[in-house]
Amino acid sequence: MTASLLAGAATLGAAGVAHPAPAAAPARRPGRPHGRPDTPTVVLIHGAFADASSWSGVVERLQRHGHRVLAPALPLRGLASDAAYIRSVLDSVTGPIVLVGHSYGGAVISQAAVDAPQVRALVYIAAFVPEVGESALQLTGKFPGSTLGQATVTQYYPLAGGGQGEELVIEKDLFRKQFAAGVPVRTAQVMAAGQRPITLAALKEPATAAAWKKIPSWYLVATEDRNIPPAAERWMAERARAHTVSVRAPHAVSVSDPGPVTDLILRASRSVRSGH
Repeated sequence: MTASLLAGAATLGAAGVAHPAPAAAPARRPGRPHGRPDTPTVVLIHGAFADASSWSGVVERLQRHGHRVLAPALPLRGLASDAAYIRSVLDSVTGPIVLVGHSYGGAVISQAAVDAPQVRALVYIAAFVPEVGESALQLTGKFPGSTLGQATVTQYYPLAGGGQGEELVIEKDLFRKQFAAGVPVRTAQVMAAGQRPITLAALKEPATAAAWKKIPSWYLVATEDRNIPPAAERWMAERARAHTVSVRAPHAVSVSDPGPVTDLILRASRSVRSGH
């Protein structure tokens, strides 16, 4: 349930009668961080088969550290269009940004952050870090170990100009083992029910830009990842010269282990604040 829904529910009494909402807080200037003036805004980009709620544990921790946090919903329709949408989010933020991507979201932030001067750090969480011309699907197959192909099914959706497009979802019975091993069963079941499909075209679309070549980066390797082989994650992190940590966790590491994920983001934030 999103924060907005929770907030709405909180205004209802036990009998379902609406109570007066508290007085609105004074309006803040758009994009202004809540903490110190030099505290970066953290923008969290989810990947395929997930949604923004997958960052909930990380968001809570970052907010306790005084960070303003944005976690927009990613369309998952195509790399160029997804990156353009996230760029519009970045352009709405005042001040420095730490931009974080999980899984396919890593490819998106690598493209969206190009020539975005407010983005001072990139953080990849079990994510793709493509070179120009590389696709997520290509990088998945670069090293053995991914079982995603056996766990997904294809769905079809209508295209605006006619015809059908293909999108992938993880079979619900396989979701926890494939994506969220170690996450409590009930939590994984909720995640499986609400998973966001990604188009096959998005996974095949090659990157046209690579912001990690100019922006400092951090990388978290999930050593129990079944979507992206951990060997591929290490290889991409090394190629990007990222500050790298490893966590024994599944692909959904932001859900299973939000503490280490938050710690890495805070490291990147401290680096931005210190000017390094």
